[in-house]
Amino acid sequence: MKIIITGGAGYIGSHTIVELSNAGYDIVCFDSMERADPEIWRRTLELSNKPVTLEKIDLTNLELVREAISKHKDAVAVMHFAAFKSSPESVKNPMLYFHNNVTSLINILKALESTSNNINMFLFSSSCSVYGDADELPVTENAPFKEAKSPYARTKQISELILKDVSMYSKKLHTVSLRYFNPVGAHKSYKIGEPLVGEPENLFPRIMLAITGRLPAFTIYGSDYPTHDGTPIRDYIHILDLARAHVLALQWMLKQKPTYEVFNLGSGTGLSVLQVIKAFEKYIGVKVPYSIGSRRPGDVAEIYASFDKARRILGWEPKLLVKDMVIDTWKWYLHMENNTYFRKKLDSKFPRDYPSSFPLNYPK
Repeated sequence: MKIIITGGAGYIGSHTIVELSNAGYDIVCFDSMERADPEIWRRTLELSNKPVTLEKIDLTNLELVREAISKHKDAVAVMHFAAFKSSPESVKNPMLYFHNNVTSLINILKALESTSNNINMFLFSSSCSVYGDADELPVTENAPFKEAKSPYARTKQISELILKDVSMYSKKLHTVSLRYFNPVGAHKSYKIGEPLVGEPENLFPRIMLAITGRLPAFTIYGSDYPTHDGTPIRDYIHILDLARAHVLALQWMLKQKPTYEVFNLGSGTGLSVLQVIKAFEKYIGVKVPYSIGSRRPGDVAEIYASFDKARRILGWEPKLLVKDMVIDTWKWYLHMENNTYFRKKLDSKFPRDYPSSFPLNYPK
């Protein structure tokens, strides 16, 4: 079976391509490559069991999307990952996010509607940010959308509402939205991981940059939240568990043909920023330099998932623990430090200007 994956050269998309390819699916990737790392893309192809076709297109261009869809009308499903994903960036530039994230989705739906094809399965890459400040934790799929904390979160809410209406009223599209809770880690080969595209806003990459002396210190954005230690609490999921969930969701969709369904994908446990810092110190044996800053726009105080629905219906549950998340992130960064291509990128963006006792030799 052929699957179209948009944004497949990104962090989640690349790991999912490897998982799907190794499960026997044929993959076509639609990606502008604007925020992709070419070396990670090359390695994604290397790790995949089957050849992967790349259609290098801008999904905000409707005619290009229609042309690409018509070339692959024998596909059975679309997995839509393509989106900008930084909450702080979306606060600074809301229109960039509404144009890219919402227009891309609408264009794909228009192309599917106007092109003679067999594609009637749509799997959407959503986010826990749709819940806002949830009233009850762990949050379930039945929780209502609260006020979005950032334009990025709003684009995910809008996109889900569009997909729900299109699926329910057109009677042609079967849709599943997967709501992610903070993917981290890397492939166990350490050939691919989270790429450095701009300055990372996510917790795990910033901790590693601070540990290796590439940032003066890791900044905790707010220590006055109503949590047990004052720092924000999040739910983290290993990227390989997340990729595996996409294969299970696709297999379930192809059999059950749901009209519209949503699933949370998380660990079911919340960790505060300080708890994550302590986990890094425990599992890699180095003190994390950190400082306390003010709250960051777009952040909620606490959120973590109930994944009971995914376990019951998809047969999915996370297998990799916090220790795996920390160690795999560490080994991925050590790989980058010991690889000429990635080290040059690190040096150009984050010169090692700050003291660090962190051993940069790659572990055997």
